[in-house]
Amino acid sequence: MSEKKIALEIKGLQVNYGAIQALKGIDLTVYEGDVVAILGANGAGKTTTLKKISGIVASEAGSIKLYGQDITKMEPEKIARLGISMSPEGRAVFRDLTVEENLKAGAFTVKEKDKIQKNFERVYRYFPVLKERKNQVASTLSGGEQQMLAIGRALMGSPRVLLLDEPSLGLAPLIVQDIMNIVKEIKEEGITVIIVEQNAAQTLKIADYGYVIELGLVNTHGPAKDLANDPKLVEAYLGKH
Repeated sequence: MSEKKIALEIKGLQVNYGAIQALKGIDLTVYEGDVVAILGANGAGKTTTLKKISGIVASEAGSIKLYGQDITKMEPEKIARLGISMSPEGRAVFRDLTVEENLKAGAFTVKEKDKIQKNFERVYRYFPVLKERKNQVASTLSGGEQQMLAIGRALMGSPRVLLLDEPSLGLAPLIVQDIMNIVKEIKEEGITVIIVEQNAAQTLKIADYGYVIELGLVNTHGPAKDLANDPKLVEAYLGKH
């Protein structure tokens, strides 16, 4: 069996917001085709990690490499063109645009018309409800549908690495289950997924590997199955489910 490629490698990453040190030097290795979960309490630094990977925030120290290429100081648009797409927390869809217009906006880095068409087909295959609602304005969608739209829009950029920030936040359990199943399908297509979640139990079921961040540092990491069975972790993050 051939050795798995490293898709993303983070070393010694530090990010400050003014006087607050959000990340205090974290290391993460993400292998191609894996689903990697980043878990932790609110304010631990999970979202900051995703924002830094996609270039939205600056870092004080450390490095991020995408397939060996240093992207630490790159502009967000260039990072997107290299194949990193993010579905942000809080379903930040363009509320006044239709579903189809939202999706088209996600394809801004893709130049080939036939590729954009294929991406539309893929998104509609994952989320048939979006096809039914393609002419509907995004603000009229339910929370679950807006979340699907946010993920769909990120997929329109033909990502090699898909970043999902709290995709289950505020959604009914059945919808959460649907979204987790779709993440598994996305992985089966060979897309690498990094998912930040409060819903640790559900996420570890679909993840290959997990990192737990506490106060800006990696507290523990390991195969998702091991983390799901770690008694201390279960108590801290997984509740009694």
